[in-house]
Amino acid sequence: MALSKSSDSASAPAPWGVFHKTVIFTLVLALLYPALVYLDNIKDRFYVFDPPFLHDLARSAIAAHPDDTSSMIDYIVTNLTSTYPSSTISLNTDRTEWVFNNAGGAMGAMYIIHASITEYLIIFGTPLGTEGHTGLHTADDYFHILEGEQWAFRPGSLHKEIYRPGDMHLMPRGVAKQYKMPDACFALEYARGWIPLMLPFGFADTVTSTLDFPTFWTTTRVTAREMFRNIFIGKI
Repeated sequence: MALSKSSDSASAPAPWGVFHKTVIFTLVLALLYPALVYLDNIKDRFYVFDPPFLHDLARSAIAAHPDDTSSMIDYIVTNLTSTYPSSTISLNTDRTEWVFNNAGGAMGAMYIIHASITEYLIIFGTPLGTEGHTGLHTADDYFHILEGEQWAFRPGSLHKEIYRPGDMHLMPRGVAKQYKMPDACFALEYARGWIPLMLPFGFADTVTSTLDFPTFWTTTRVTAREMFRNIFIGKI
């Protein structure tokens, strides 16, 4: 019996050890919180893209190539590379680098044009239509419709919002909606805020439902590659 008591006593966590860890964790949080608040207040300094410019660019692409989404994408990427020097921001010009995206119950495909810590710019859409939850994010999201329609609504609204080619659907951070693309729809999507905090939403359906790990790997690889390319030139 004495040996059993000694063994139980040795395996039990020391009360002081638990308290010590709790104190350290609390102090770390207390030190990090002001820094995180400060960074959040100055995050505008890290942005390169201008939302009105992107809206005009999307509309110009539609006007230049009506009913030809592929040419619209070429038009957008060409204009972006001529507007933003490679020393300021890194852009992915490989227009063939598409990957499935499952998030919030909706499914489509995306082409990542830019990804950094504070911004991303993608083409997102599907020729089949889809529906799901937008997610609740730490970034403002600007959804510029190129082809088709997007419908959306928030709880309490009895009427759907309808966004058509040339329209921009702004989703401020902290706002969530149900959305639907009733048929073929593609958009230029721009998010500005803390992008890494959006990634769990983007990966959750793959990990818990589709188990499409090749897509998971490709998305992770391309996103990480583009983020590091931007970090190397000083773009956060």
